[in-house]
Parts: sequence; structure tokens; C-alpha cells
Amino acid sequence: MQTAWMSGHPASPSRPHPLGVRPREGGVDVAVVAAHAEAVELCLVETGPGGERAERRVELADRTHGIWHGFVPGVGEGARYGFRVHGPWDPRRGHRHNPAKLLLDPYARAVVLPRRIAPEVFGHHVGTDLTGDPWMPDFRDSGPHAPHGVVTTPVDRRGPAAGRPGVPWQDTVIYEAHPRGLTRTMPGVPEELRGTYAGLAHEATIEHLTRLGVTTLELLPVHAFLSEPALTRRGLRNYWGYNTLGFLAPHPAYSATVGTGPDGGPSADPAAAVREFRAMVDTLHAAGLEVILDVVYNHTCEGGIDGPTLSLRGLDASTYYRLDAEGHDIDTTGCGNSLDTRDVHVARLVLDSLRYWVEQMHVDGFRFDLATTLARRGEGYDPDHPLLVAMRTDPVLAQVKLVMEPWDVGHGGWRTGQFPPPFAEWNDRFRDGAREFWLRDVRRLSRGETAGGVRDLATRLAGSADTFADDRGPLAAVNFVTAHDGFTLADTTAYDHKHNLANGEGNRDGSNDDRTWNHGSEGFTTDAAVLAARRRSIRNLLGTLLLSAGVPMLVAGDELGRTQHGNNNAYCQDNAVSWLDWRLAPWQEDLLATSRFLLRLRREHPALRRERFYTGVPFEDGTKDIGWFTADGAEMDHERWQDTRHRALQVFVRDPGDRSLLVVVQGTASPLAVTLPGPPWAKAYAPLWSSVTERPPPDPWDESPVDGGLTPAGAALEVPAVSLSVLRAVRG
Repeated sequence: MQTAWMSGHPASPSRPHPLGVRPREGGVDVAVVAAHAEAVELCLVETGPGGERAERRVELADRTHGIWHGFVPGVGEGARYGFRVHGPWDPRRGHRHNPAKLLLDPYARAVVLPRRIAPEVFGHHVGTDLTGDPWMPDFRDSGPHAPHGVVTTPVDRRGPAAGRPGVPWQDTVIYEAHPRGLTRTMPGVPEELRGTYAGLAHEATIEHLTRLGVTTLELLPVHAFLSEPALTRRGLRNYWGYNTLGFLAPHPAYSATVGTGPDGGPSADPAAAVREFRAMVDTLHAAGLEVILDVVYNHTCEGGIDGPTLSLRGLDASTYYRLDAEGHDIDTTGCGNSLDTRDVHVARLVLDSLRYWVEQMHVDGFRFDLATTLARRGEGYDPDHPLLVAMRTDPVLAQVKLVMEPWDVGHGGWRTGQFPPPFAEWNDRFRDGAREFWLRDVRRLSRGETAGGVRDLATRLAGSADTFADDRGPLAAVNFVTAHDGFTLADTTAYDHKHNLANGEGNRDGSNDDRTWNHGSEGFTTDAAVLAARRRSIRNLLGTLLLSAGVPMLVAGDELGRTQHGNNNAYCQDNAVSWLDWRLAPWQEDLLATSRFLLRLRREHPALRRERFYTGVPFEDGTKDIGWFTADGAEMDHERWQDTRHRALQVFVRDPGDRSLLVVVQGTASPLAVTLPGPPWAKAYAPLWSSVTERPPPDPWDESPVDGGLTPAGAALEVPAVSLSVLRAVRG
């Protein structure tokens, strides 16, 4: 092993910024945060013709405000590298410096990942089962087993991206998808591109997304990640990717061109993943589709103090992580550690990463996992946390979509509706309210029990004004009935209980309160009546989502009736359990057609895409922007809103033009005669869609009435039990 000691190049002065390893003429500028270190070495990883491994070590002798830096000549693009840090081993004070461990640069823009977590990458001593004493240092060299970075040259892509779709919030429909699972078995995508960035950009994928009618592809984490040791011990691996290692590097396993080389190891050009990701974004933009990333800045894959030492922990655990007085992690994420965004270096890492993905990769926004952790000061949440203020005022980030998951597992962690503008938020109250009304309450009715009324569902349909402030409006709410975490839409109608034994945790993982209903039979059944009822419930939930004020989010595969066979926490299932199955039965084809129909209906109806909350203030003609009616055609009053026996509701959504809608919510267990609102609201009504119908009409605005003629205003219409109906109001 060759060692070189340098204090910089006399003709190339060293600079503490920017951070990372960046090429310039004659070599690379190097800068890394290690505030409590006594020495830091840049380690250049070299592989000989016979596969032998060597390191060339260069000491960074310059130190400025906790940043070690230097200019290293003779190093260029494609060089593989890491850091070794010398300093105190004092875990009680958060110092776990161990020069035997090769550490990944937090600013690496391309990475080479190990095939598995080996005992050698732990800073403390562990056995082959990856468990041990977190207070005892381990002196085995981790170099052959550790991840390392690859020097890349940034591309000048700053400024407005050509062809960026710029979809307004009111027109946005988010499609949450796994970057591998969406195309892993998709027909039309070549086998070698399935499950890759290139597969996402393939014309077959784009055709599905554009025909469906979504506008914004939200990808589960694409930052480089590793599996947890606990999964490794069980012979499983992390599939979802919420276990970040590198915040500026695309996960290489999703690249068609990186993957593995001829010998089964990493390919010769790990930076190819960067180029492939950029090309994917540009191709999706050309098709009018936005790309936003699900990002995990709340914790890292290093886990708790018993986890591996791969990057931040070895550089400076006391800077990067929230620790208590005894050196233990303060964990508000449930993943072992929490990044300390109160520290200027940590906040800068997050901001630099976000700007990189916008400016260099041209993504259109982010969804922040467990965002409450990012905004904690001490033990509490602070809406004016410096990191949130920085995001809101940053000239780059303020121009993209920013969506918060407004909770974590710490004390006072649930904060839905409490993030400041311009942040949007996942609206879990919408999910819970829709499922409660259409699933749990209907199950109660089927058992002769008392169910809830329509008040909460009406609040969700109108944009959740009880949760989001007036100055934010309904577009602050990202509404959803399912997400990657939990049951699929089809499974909410087929399972009362989770079935997670395949995850290897004794069915203890995953939520125990999902507001689902199996319709009388758990899981697979051939009972035609049960299957028909399940399909109607799916359409009820789907219709509620797409007809509500706010920003809807669909989960990939819900439009196809995808099942995970009752697994509501498939984070470690990189197999057919999680991948989309594109072999569709007739009912799934019908559901896909229904999804397309409802999305088109939303797209072509301005009143469904409101920027402000409904006011209910009468217009000159006596109508309002929204009207609420009982089943007998009278306007709802306080008594009816409070009476849980009333489970039928008519919602008139007024359009200044000729496209006003009447949505009929029928949550009773028997058919019901509903008196349609009379003048001045409308003269007649034409049926457009009902959740009872398996296949929708071809055109939501066909002037020819569907399923018969017009129904005069004030007349009674027979509405099937447990159904959602949409009618077009005829006013002229």
C-alpha cells in the first residue's frame, strides 16, 4: 500500500468549498467535514490488471472551520476514492474515528456499492452475525468491503431546464412508483431495460403514464442506499430504498448500463448511472411528465450505534447525528438514527443535495420522508426551523414542488397541516376519512352495527379546510387513499389483517390499523358477490380521490388492481409481491379504463381543480360554488351534518360555464331514492359515471346521456347501495 503526504499544490491553492471531490485542471479539489478529526486522508482506490487492490493515501493538511481540504494533482474523472479519518475513539462523546475504516464521501456523485454488509465495515467489533459491542473499536481494514465514490465532472445544466413541464399545482396528479417495480415485468420494455432508469424512460412506460392521465412521476428513493444488517441476516434486502448512503449519487443498481460487469462485479463506469438518470428525466420531460423524488434526509443507512461505519459516523458522528449525553442516537425515525439538521454542515449537505438534483439532474421537486424530524429543535417541531426557512427562500428550491410527509415517530411527531407555505403535505386525514366511510363503516353496517355519517367525508371532498389554513388552500393537501407503505388499493378491500410473514419479523411489522374490509372473505376467493362488492369499493375510493379538491396521488398499480397478497409492509420484497403484474384480467382492464375516465373528468372540469377553498357564498342566481344536499333534495343543515344516521349526500360542484357536476355519495346498505336538487341549480341531470358500473363510458362529456335520458331536477333517482355517482348538471 502506497502512502503519500501532501499539504496542497503550490500552484493550486486549497479551498474549503465546495465540498466533495471535484476535478479541475491538473487534479482534484478535495473538501470534507470532519470537525473533530486529527487527520484526514484521501484514499485513491486502484485495481491492478489481476484484480489486486491497492490504495494511495494523500493527507489533507489544510483545515478550515472543521473542513479538511486540499488540492491533489494527477487525479481525474473516474478515479475511485474514499476517506480515512484519524481522531479520538470516544463513543460516549460521539467520537467514533477509526482509520481502519474506508469512508464514503457524503458528496460523491457516483458510487460503487459492496455486494453485502461485511463485519469489517463496522467501526466496532462484530461477529459474523453482524452483532457485537458498540463501544469496542474494530481494527480490521474495511477497504475491500466498503463503498467508495467515483470522481465525476459536473455538467453545466444550471438555470431553467429546457422543456421542464412546469405543471401547475392545480393540474397536478402524482403517480407514486418504485423505480424498479414499475417496469420490472412491463410488456414492451426490453428485458435489459426493465427495472432501470432507462426502462422508466421507455416509450411503453411513457405511453401508460400519459394515457392514464397523470402528470407527475414520484419515484421512491433513488439516492444510493444499502440494506440493513438485520435484513442481511435474514437473507433479504431493502427494496424500497429508505436507507440512504449517498445523497448526491443515483442508486447504481437501477442503471441498465452500470449493473454488473463481466465478472459479476461493478461495471467499469459507475458514473454511467448519472448519465442514464439525466437522460431519463429529459425524456420524461419531453413527454410532458414531471419527475419528483422521494428523499430521505431524516436518517442514514448507518443505523444506531450498533450499525456499520460507512460514511458520516466515521467522519464525525457528533456533528451529523443527534446524540444524547451518553453517545446514544436520539431516534425519531424508527430507523436507528436521526440526522441533526440543526448543525450548519448537515443543513448544508441537505441543501446542496437538493440543489444538485434540481440543477444537474433537472428533477421537478421532492417528497420529504418523515419531514418532522428535519424540523426538530430540541425535542419539538419548529415550523421556522432554519432548514425549512432555507428551503423556502432558496432561489432554486422555491421554484420546484416540495411535499412533506408531516410526521415522524418521535414525541409530538404528527404535524399534518402545520408546515408553512410553499410546502404541500401528505394528507393522511383524507386517507383515513375515505377508508373509514367506504370500508370500515360499511363493514359495520353489514353487521348491523352503527356507522358514521357524511360530515368527515364531505370535509375531505372539499379540500380538508379543517386541516389546512385558508392562506394555503386545498392545494397544500396531497390526497391519497394508499401509499407505498401499507396495503394496495385492491388489498384494502380484500384483507382485514396484514399478512407479513414473508418479511421475517413474525408478522409484527407494519400497521395494525389500516381501516380495511375484506367484504366477508379474507384474501383470495371465488365468491362472485364478494368480488363484485370489492371492485365497487375500489371504485368508490378511486372516485372519491379524483373528485376531491386538493392534489391527488395514485400509487402505481392501483389503477390495475395490484395485490401484495395482504403484505402491508413490503419494504424487503424485491420480487413479484412488489412488482407490477401487467397480465390483466377483464376486471382489471375495466378498472384501468375507469381510472383513465376519472382522470380525464378531473382534467376537463375546472371546478375540481380549485386553488382556493369553497366559500359557500350565494351568487346572484341563488347557487353557490358548492352546494350540499340531503337525499331528499333539501340543503344540508346543522342537524343533518351532526346526525350519523344520514349516510347519503349530494354535492353540487358549480362551474361558471356548462360543466357543473352533481356527486352523489350513497353510503347506505340499501338502494335509495334520491331527489335531485331543483332550480336554480339545474333543470335536469345526465348520468356520467357510477361506481356500480364496471366499465365507464368512453367520453365524460359526450352530449348523449349515458344509461338513459335526462332526469328532471326535483325528480327522484334510484341510487344503488354503497355507491358513488357523478351526474352532469343541465342548466340551459
